[in-house]
Amino acid sequence: MPPTQPTANLSAVIKRARDVMRKDAGLNGDADRIPQIAWLLFLKALDDLEESREVTDPGYRPALSSPYRWRDWAADSTTRRSGDALLTFVNQNLLPHLAELSGSGAAGDTRETLGAIFRDTRNRMLSGYLLADLIDEVNKVSFVSSDDIHTMAHLYESMLREMRDAAGDAGEFYTPRPVIRFMVGRIDPRPGEVVMDPAAGTGGFLVEAWDHLVHAAEASEYPARERASLRGTLRGFEKKPMPYLLGQMNLLLHEVDAPKITRGNALTFSAADQRRDGVDVVLTNPPFGGEEEAGVKDYFPSDYRTAETSWLFLLSVMERISRSKTGRAAVIVPNGVLFDEGIGGKIKAKLLSEFNLHTVVRLPNGTFSPYTLIPTNILFFERGGPTKDIWFYEHPLPEGRKNYTKTKPLRYEEFAQCEAWWGDADRAEREETAQAWNVSVADIKNYNLDLHNPNRPDDLAHRPPTELIAELIDTEKQILGLLEQLQAETTGAQ
Repeated sequence: MPPTQPTANLSAVIKRARDVMRKDAGLNGDADRIPQIAWLLFLKALDDLEESREVTDPGYRPALSSPYRWRDWAADSTTRRSGDALLTFVNQNLLPHLAELSGSGAAGDTRETLGAIFRDTRNRMLSGYLLADLIDEVNKVSFVSSDDIHTMAHLYESMLREMRDAAGDAGEFYTPRPVIRFMVGRIDPRPGEVVMDPAAGTGGFLVEAWDHLVHAAEASEYPARERASLRGTLRGFEKKPMPYLLGQMNLLLHEVDAPKITRGNALTFSAADQRRDGVDVVLTNPPFGGEEEAGVKDYFPSDYRTAETSWLFLLSVMERISRSKTGRAAVIVPNGVLFDEGIGGKIKAKLLSEFNLHTVVRLPNGTFSPYTLIPTNILFFERGGPTKDIWFYEHPLPEGRKNYTKTKPLRYEEFAQCEAWWGDADRAEREETAQAWNVSVADIKNYNLDLHNPNRPDDLAHRPPTELIAELIDTEKQILGLLEQLQAETTGAQ
């Protein structure tokens, strides 16, 4: 059994692996290198975990059989193929076999997951000799003990952050871990509840929710029973192949038990189907600033049809939690969602009439730096409307700071003041402060939730220029969307 690997040793392994990949002509930057090592690490981790389960559970049926297990084709450097023979096996045998795998058809089935991952995965390396060198480095990583897995998970998350920083589609609008942790803590998912992220990305919300659920189960009166109830209770959707692979790797490393993550678009279901496949908790940061393809909006009622992604996800989340007695959600949205009065106004009317939008946390400028400068908010709402009043909390920047940056990001400890103000589950003890204020729905005009903090003067002269510019751009986009909608309606009426 390989020895336990401290973080320093694992970091050295990953560094050497990346040095090997830099020599290969088929890989161009971290956007290529990290996906390459990710699928190799995934297969190594899967084999380590399956080999361990085969020892402890004689009835366990592994997802892979010879010669496609890591132990068969990669583990032994003395008998392993190299050069062109290795490339031929990987490109013409291994990856096609993995892509064709299928199981029960249910999300969470390991064979189904492997098939979904490897249908969009390819070997990017051109040298079989360098690929063999890379495999040698991956073989130095152990996934046998929980300590090793925990250490590798943290290193893997640091690699994900680096790939997000490499820009491109792989890195847009990923959620900072402190924001995820804050949202999960306020929603407080409990063992037995089903938790979903319909825009799962690399699995940040689901991993944090799992850790929260495991802690709650272990602190309960019957920890074994409660821990068993967690199996299969995490669900998610991710339509892009690379985030899907990375997310599955992330969940595997965190030992999430039978997550049901679907490779596809969460919006391509009718409202009735989404209600029928409902969940107890939704935690998500859906894409915003983009548009869905034309056919997606047709899954939604005609009064709410729009191509704007954030609105469709908000509608979808409402449907998903509408039938659960404890249905609740935390959703990150751009500022435009608060002040839009077109289709957005109709969607907010539905939200306020059918759900209790009890809290809006307004995040400061730069929270999502460097991915976007658009100001963002977290909507906390639950089944059981209508909303009577809304608490707003304006999260302050640290003293002396004008915004967050990539090098000086938001830290989780900075949410302590908001968490203390939040109160218990019924939120009955809340009071107005310099950051918090309460608004009656009766006083809200045209469903505009972009409300000024009455306890703080609006000093435009001291607001960062980047924040003002981002708000102007967001406003112009909303106006353009309304004009395009009006144009379409006018054309259709002729």
